[in-house]
Order: sequence, then structure tokens, then C-alpha cells
Amino acid sequence: MTKFAQTRSRIDSLLKSTVQLITLQPMPSVNHHFPDPAVRRKFQQRLLRWYARHRRDLPWRKTSDPYKILVSEVMLQQTQVDRVIPKYKEFLRKYPTLEELAGASVSDVEATWRPLGYNIRPVRLHAIAQQSVHRHGGKIPASLEELQTFKGIGRYTAGAVMSFAFRQDAPILDTNVKRVLQRVFLGPRSANGSKSPKRLWELSAALIPKGKAYDFNQALMDFGALICTARKPNCPACPMQPLCLSYPWDKNNTRCQKSSRSSR
Repeated sequence: MTKFAQTRSRIDSLLKSTVQLITLQPMPSVNHHFPDPAVRRKFQQRLLRWYARHRRDLPWRKTSDPYKILVSEVMLQQTQVDRVIPKYKEFLRKYPTLEELAGASVSDVEATWRPLGYNIRPVRLHAIAQQSVHRHGGKIPASLEELQTFKGIGRYTAGAVMSFAFRQDAPILDTNVKRVLQRVFLGPRSANGSKSPKRLWELSAALIPKGKAYDFNQALMDFGALICTARKPNCPACPMQPLCLSYPWDKNNTRCQKSSRSSR
């Protein structure tokens, strides 16, 4: 074998080994919008401590009945909590179980629902009750996939029922939760573009402390409703200041002064 052929053979062998190495050891995926574990733990701890002191006293938090929790979640769609509370109590006095709701007439259910508005909701809730009775033995299914087969139950409502009724680590993403996660972890929208539902759902799931979805999800909603509000967030009282990419907030939603996370 000539000297040239020997050199060519060594080069071919080296190239083959390099290709095999790349094939056997793929590059790890990088997720730039997830918080690192230390930041995640700080957020969880601060949020749960805040919730322990400031949680709202709401009637649907005093039950684990999937039906009653479903009623509350459907009522709370696009409706303020203070308007829902009296109607929730009235509705459950009249229809205390799935079976009784399923056996009522749609017109009666609609009349009981008024004046909450968005009146397709009682129609869908009635249909969910009938489907649960006829196909699921009078029970709300304990499955994200099955829940979302009901017309009127989307990903958020299914996640809420799974975490609040069945105590599963299911993420939620209502208006309040979206706002909190966007501001704390992604920064002002004007600085980062429009918020991505996919990214926010992934964030919501990644942040849940194992086995604590009930308190954590309730805390996220309360925090968005009481502290990290849409128009006038109470930044001076916010325990997330050292972590938040949108702090300090301004009315034009344009400030993004933090280039790195605080270690506090």
C-alpha cells in the first residue's frame, strides 16, 4: 500500500469514528424559557408561603366533590368571583348532584343560572351531567383525556377538576395564571413578543411541586387576582420581586430591567 493510500485510509477511519460518535451521543436539548431548579424552588416556596397567609375563603374550596368543583369552574368562566359565589350556592341547593341536574329540564337550568350571562354554559353543564350519568355511571371521569371529550370542558377546566377534585398534578392556565407566569418568567410582552400558550402551559406544568398541585394552582390564581393584577399590580407587596423579569412594572408594560436572576 502506498503512503498516500495509507493516509487516505486513516482519514476515512477517523471520519467514520467521528460520525459514529455524533450518532451515538446526540446533543442534549436546551429549553431556554424554563426556570432553573433553584429559581423554580424559590418561586414555589414564596408562592405557597404567601398563599398560606392570604388565601381567599371560597365555598368550592371546602369540597372535593368533582361535580361541585366542575360547577364552580364552569361558572367562573368569564365571570368574577363575587358574582359567582351566591349563584353557586343557589345552584347547588337546587341541583346537589349530577343525577338531579341531569334530570332537570334545560329551560329550568337556564333560568336558575341567570343572570350570570354567557348562557351557553348552563346548557353545556346540563349536557355534561347527562353524559356522565348515561356513560360514566353518574360520575365525573378522573382523566384529563376523558374530561376533554365533553363539550364545554377545555384544557383549563379539565386541569382544574383533576387538580382540585382528584388531587392530581395537572397544570392550569386561566387568565390570572397566564399573567403571573408571563410577567415573572418571560418578562414584559413588548420585550419578548406575544405570549405563547404552549410555552405557558409547559411552564405551568414544570412549576408544580410534586404532589402539591391543589395548593399551588389555587395559589397561582389567588396571586394573579390579588397581587399580580392586570392594570395595577401591587409590586411593593410582591414576594416575587427578586425573581420577576418584569419588575419594576410600569403602566406601559415596557420595562424589563433585569438581565439576570437575583440569588435572594
